[in-house]
Amino acid sequence: MTKQDHINYWKDTSFKDWKAVQDLFATKNYVQSLFLAHLTIEKLIKAIWVKDNTDNVPPRTHDLVRLISYTLLRPSEDALEFLESFNDFQLEGRYPDYQLQLYKACDLDFTKPTLDKINDIRQWLISNLQ
Repeated sequence: MTKQDHINYWKDTSFKDWKAVQDLFATKNYVQSLFLAHLTIEKLIKAIWVKDNTDNVPPRTHDLVRLISYTLLRPSEDALEFLESFNDFQLEGRYPDYQLQLYKACDLDFTKPTLDKINDIRQWLISNLQ
């Protein structure tokens, strides 16, 4: 695979995941939508990682802030703080004992603005892949 093939893989699969985020949100599966939203952002950052580095295989981490630090991206402090807190959804969304806590916290009033913020970051990341 070429470098562009690797970039396209991460970008294209992130677009599919974003569609699933919207479907899950529409059916009120808020925890799952936030988990896949994290995956969407992770994949876009990995696409940028491939673009910005000589290797085509990004680090095996789900930490959004750590991944960004290995790119040429320079997000705002607010965006970094948000992404740091959003990292919880990749871990807590995986394990049943954490999921119960998330189900209690992730209602419409929490999830909608969170996904709006994620979509802003998603659009910014996509613009950095152009």
